[in-house]
Amino acid sequence: MTNSLRRFARRLRHDATKPEDQLWELLRDRRLGGYKFRRQVPVDRYVVDFVCAEARIVVEIDGRQHGPLADYDAQRSEVIRGYGFEVVRFTNDDIMKHPEPSLARLKAIMDMRVVG
Repeated sequence: MTNSLRRFARRLRHDATKPEDQLWELLRDRRLGGYKFRRQVPVDRYVVDFVCAEARIVVEIDGRQHGPLADYDAQRSEVIRGYGFEVVRFTNDDIMKHPEPSLARLKAIMDMRVVG
């Protein structure tokens, strides 16, 4: 991991979007099922929004700009999966308007990965 990638991750933590801030409030301090999350973490050459090492889960929040980036996102997810992570994606609206079902889906996936 390069120093520039670390600096970029730090800047992303500082300049988080509203959906990222809202999800962080729901995940931090082991608030979701006791799982520990970190935010804006470098994985390979990418910085992922959230990661839970125990469940090997990466959570990405996609805004409107991600629609045209579907191929890029697919390639990025493939690289991240190569490190043994499952990539779970939510839209900004999922987090801002429907956080409960999003968290329930995430927790179910995590529980299956830890137990399974």
